[in-house]
Amino acid sequence: MELRRLGRSGAVVSALALGTDNILNPTPEDESIRLIHAALDAGINLIDTSNSYRAGEAERVIGKALRPRGRRDDAFIATKFPYPTGPGPNERGNSRLHVVRACDDSLRRLRLDHIDLYQSHRPDMDVPLDETLGALDDLVRAGKVRYVGTSTSPAWHVLEAVMTSELKGLVRVVSEQSPYNLLDRRVENELLPMCRRHGVGVLCWSPLAMGMLAGRYASAAGREDDSRAALRGGIYAERVTTAGIETGNAFAALARAHGWEPALLAAVWTKEQPGVTAPIIGPKRVDQLEGLLPAGDLTLPDELRAACDELVTPGSFVASFFNSAPWMAWKH
Repeated sequence: MELRRLGRSGAVVSALALGTDNILNPTPEDESIRLIHAALDAGINLIDTSNSYRAGEAERVIGKALRPRGRRDDAFIATKFPYPTGPGPNERGNSRLHVVRACDDSLRRLRLDHIDLYQSHRPDMDVPLDETLGALDDLVRAGKVRYVGTSTSPAWHVLEAVMTSELKGLVRVVSEQSPYNLLDRRVENELLPMCRRHGVGVLCWSPLAMGMLAGRYASAAGREDDSRAALRGGIYAERVTTAGIETGNAFAALARAHGWEPALLAAVWTKEQPGVTAPIIGPKRVDQLEGLLPAGDLTLPDELRAACDELVTPGSFVASFFNSAPWMAWKH
């Protein structure tokens, strides 16, 4: 498994990250633990989760999985705030009050004494950045957090966080986690170049475009029964568009014509884009994980890179994966 530096930090992470949004939703606990152990055994050390995944239960399962055989030292644990953790007005958002409370709650569920990478799940435009960064700085100084990052943020907001840290002497963000796949390439326009320029690592969620790039959809109505679009609906179903399915199926045909499994090529394509630290893969079963593991060492042939650019023009999109980000203006 290839290893890469996380931004300009000293931390080294695997070129594939294990996403855990499927833990208990729908993957059962025992299979989730087997998935985590299999990923660690294969050299994946970056495990990404959130306090919002199954209302914090995903963190609990990860903590349980890390206890046997001293697996904690094998893992680089990334989790997130600030989605609601209760009905109260201060049980959400990027305020100091919620950030500190959410961190303590995540540590308890994970059974850890520190979080390796603590990320803001979404930007909170109503809270000053210096308040959020100040709280994160205190958590780092207290030894509860090692590094901090952002997620699904506009390029200008990540840069503002970097500049605020520099001006006020606060902890600096080392990573941004954004949606990035062949069907939504908009991060190539500003975010990726900015992150490369300023030493911010980029973790990419949904590199398989919810299975569209794996050729798993015949139509928008013909979803797999255990797909997120079918199980969760809402914003997940919105991302599965007719144009996305058609392009995804063309990509799958292209991959097979060159002797690749479509899902594997989709993961390699994202991993090999300039500025990307690691795509976050989210298998539901161990056999799906095993099919994606070779992406950690493979490179993208030039002819396939060019063919993919013909399917979706660099910087453009055919399915929006920023539909959960209110700041992103987009049209169908």
